[in-house]
Amino acid sequence: MTASSLLLFAMGYLLGSIPFGLLLTRLAGKGDVRDIGSGSIGATNVLRTGSKPLAAATVLLDIAKGALAVWIAQRFFPDVFAGDQAAAAGAVVGHLYPVWLKFRGGKGVATLFGVLLVLWPIAGLIYAAVWMGVLLVVRISSAAGIAAAVSAPVSAAAFGVEELFPLLLGFALLVVWRHRENIVRLRAGTEPRVGRSK
Repeated sequence: MTASSLLLFAMGYLLGSIPFGLLLTRLAGKGDVRDIGSGSIGATNVLRTGSKPLAAATVLLDIAKGALAVWIAQRFFPDVFAGDQAAAAGAVVGHLYPVWLKFRGGKGVATLFGVLLVLWPIAGLIYAAVWMGVLLVVRISSAAGIAAAVSAPVSAAAFGVEELFPLLLGFALLVVWRHRENIVRLRAGTEPRVGRSK
């Protein structure tokens, strides 16, 4: 990785590490979102505060920070080899492991979606369809997020986009790893459905 790629990774990391879920709930007087539910800073846990608008805002902002990181790399640093991939990696890793929160961040589903929308829009659309489709059918946020993340490298393989496959596979593995506790509950049949208390 070149010095320029490292700088773009750092830029992406700083954007990705902005904990919008935590900031919004505190500003709204809902306390620390890490003290409820799963302890995550993502939108699903923000929803457990009882505020759908806060959860929706968290989703949109988490998507936006991933998209913005890749857009900046493509718009202002087009000559850096795989610079947009470096920025994408930084944004996802920053959201999952923000230094400000002792490396305990969200699950990465919304931020990865934002990254894909700019990095490879076709994969982003497939991701969104899988995410929403699974959520509507089973009403389990973690299952939808895991399925959507896995769809990204599958899409790269199906469309022959070999240059993105390693990156998207890495993203999928990270998202699955961050959902490891959810997977245990899914196997036990105790994972909460959207709209029900944990």
